[in-house]
Amino acid sequence: MSGPVVVLAGGTGGAKLARGMLDVTGPESLVVVANTGDDIEIYGAYVSPDPDLVTFWLADQIDERGWGLADDSFHVMDGLRAISVDVWFNLGDQDLAIGLERARRLQAGQRLTEAHRAIARAMGAPDAVLPMSDSPVRTRVLAGGRWWPFQEYMIRAGGATGNAAVDDVDFRGARTARPTPEVLNAIATARAIVIGPSNPVISIGPILAIPGMRAALVESPAPVVAISPLVGGQVLKGPTAAFMRLTGLALSSDGIAAYYDGLIDGLVADRRTRRLPVLETDVLMDTPAARRRVAEEALGFAVALR
Repeated sequence: MSGPVVVLAGGTGGAKLARGMLDVTGPESLVVVANTGDDIEIYGAYVSPDPDLVTFWLADQIDERGWGLADDSFHVMDGLRAISVDVWFNLGDQDLAIGLERARRLQAGQRLTEAHRAIARAMGAPDAVLPMSDSPVRTRVLAGGRWWPFQEYMIRAGGATGNAAVDDVDFRGARTARPTPEVLNAIATARAIVIGPSNPVISIGPILAIPGMRAALVESPAPVVAISPLVGGQVLKGPTAAFMRLTGLALSSDGIAAYYDGLIDGLVADRRTRRLPVLETDVLMDTPAARRRVAEEALGFAVALR
């Protein structure tokens, strides 16, 4: 069966998988559906962290930190601090330029999908990344008695450390959003769908919260597999553990499989689960070779499940 390989991605894990999958499929056969629940409007820019993160990885322009553009400078942020602006969201100069251009295109009437495609092409990046929706969806987290916009929760409330409490999560705007025609077409024509090793609740959850998205995945003729974000039963970084506790599911292969119950045909993990077929393999993607291997094994596993 021809058709694209579709990767659902959010955060660093999904971006790394997408980069490995690019080596396996080539740019013509890869589509990445990226979470936009983390998007933020700040400094006059429209910043779309997950679509940009995936694009930077696919273009081999990712900084060694794992986020932002390589060799970016921070002169604008330094200038804002010099005039007493509270710079809690640190954005590189090139990253800011991308956000400003995205805001300009949106104000001119372009869809988010069109704006991101134009930016990716201008960067020389593969034309493979689709925002999950053109409508705004914003993840909010209830912690410490107040609702935090996602970026503020991660940075100001300490969510990025994985230690901040989580009492609830909400995807504002999801109920009225819809998948884009490009996303629905990619899913309907896919030969395989792979859910990246992203935080299931806050990176993949916003994608699945959009009405019509789950149905599209279930009705697609393509097999759907997920890659566990756990390495040796542990979270490498970020608040995955806190959000899995919120769902009442175990931080294990069983818990990950249960979160995607009814949606996936198999799980790629380094520990087994009795819930569904599992490809037991090392899921650590810390090198280019490891990223390609995990992508290749996940794709082969998915195709074999058809």
